[in-house]
Amino acid sequence: MEAQPVLLEPIVSLKVVVPDSYTGDVMGDLNKRRGRVLGMNPIAGGKQQIEADVPMSMLFGYCTDLRSMTGGRGVYSYEFARYEQAPSDVQEKEVAARAAKVAENAVEE
Repeated sequence: MEAQPVLLEPIVSLKVVVPDSYTGDVMGDLNKRRGRVLGMNPIAGGKQQIEADVPMSMLFGYCTDLRSMTGGRGVYSYEFARYEQAPSDVQEKEVAARAAKVAENAVEE
């Protein structure tokens, strides 16, 4: 603990293509997922490509949520970008969960 370790989380570069009418809903959802919207690019057919950096752990279930928000008309892709330090509340939860698991295993032995 003297070394003051930090917890890192993987960050992905996300690209979401949605019809213009759903742009606000998708951007709001990305903000809820701790995403940082980097920009929007209009593309042919009345669609927008939204680019964002999002923690990978927040993308679980995103496919279903995106399909629900856009009526099945939104698509996305992502790729690993880098590791960043997790926010302090996320670090505390993870440390507490692992400590509880260690204590549980110690009781079983």
